[in-house]
Amino acid sequence: MAVLCKPAIAVPEYIITRDDTLELARQLHDDHRQLKKVLRLIEHTGVVRRHLIQPIDKVLEHPGLDARSAVYEEESKARVPAVVRKALDQAELDPQQIDLIVYVSCTGFMMPALTAWLINEMGFRSETRQIPIAQLGCAAGGAAINRAHDFCRAYPDANVLLVACEFCSLCYQPTDLDVGSLLSNGLFGDAVAAAVVRGRGGTGVRLQRNGSYLIPHTEDWISYAVRSTGFHFQLDKRVPGTMEPLAPALRAVAEAEHWNAGDLDFYIVHAGGPRILDDLCRYLGVPPEAFRFSRATLTEYGNIASAVVLDALARMFDEASAHDGQRGLVAGFGPGITAEMALGTWTS
Repeated sequence: MAVLCKPAIAVPEYIITRDDTLELARQLHDDHRQLKKVLRLIEHTGVVRRHLIQPIDKVLEHPGLDARSAVYEEESKARVPAVVRKALDQAELDPQQIDLIVYVSCTGFMMPALTAWLINEMGFRSETRQIPIAQLGCAAGGAAINRAHDFCRAYPDANVLLVACEFCSLCYQPTDLDVGSLLSNGLFGDAVAAAVVRGRGGTGVRLQRNGSYLIPHTEDWISYAVRSTGFHFQLDKRVPGTMEPLAPALRAVAEAEHWNAGDLDFYIVHAGGPRILDDLCRYLGVPPEAFRFSRATLTEYGNIASAVVLDALARMFDEASAHDGQRGLVAGFGPGITAEMALGTWTS
């Protein structure tokens, strides 16, 4: 069975704290009629600091979509290779042993995808398959794991590289003044993550089953309006309550494996915000400590979109608390509203 090995994570050097964010909101939106509500929501995100690929004054400038696209390409090429090399080292593989690259990002666009550049620049074989995923948002981290698992079930000796490159700061829109947009300005951060799924061998989460679930008729709850100025993030106020309809889907995937979703040894889930994690505790019947890895990601990096699940998983590796045979759940949530879910057992 395929094994998800230890992820590698890198966050950029520019830092903005929660206090910085609150002060900026006061300065930029002092006449906003719902400013007090926005400030309260930002304070309650649990985010203490976030990392950005540019200084905050550059982020606030918004030079246009063409300039931002150039920054996305330049920064991804500068930052992704080191993370990929670390992930390969941690999986004890080299580029020639990779059969598929799954690249996920919802914060910039390139064609051909960065996968083509990586294959040429980092010594991957020309036969390496490519799956770029651009429109699953925060759920794409879970989707990348699941598509790698599917590939390794079809080709049991194959190895798959996963890459998540999210520069959420490039989606800042100074003219978007609704509460959801202002909240997102205090929630999202930038990060690059990578991991390897090995068809044979490896230490980590042995993947056993995966599944997807879409809540009907919620496709406009999390979305982008694509305009000449770029991606305009749109967040419906009903999104924080989506764990109630998604919890049964998590339970159903676990029950298909004859597991109880409320009685597992580890949980790696997307940390969209504290309400998501609090509701999952309630609907699955697990203690808050179960989501400590996801909470730590949210606190230290903010919502780093598709990279969250890989960062949270890396934190579990670092804690070194997992034992052979322990069972767990990995899940990403995003636009659709979509859940990408995987079950696995720890193996060393």
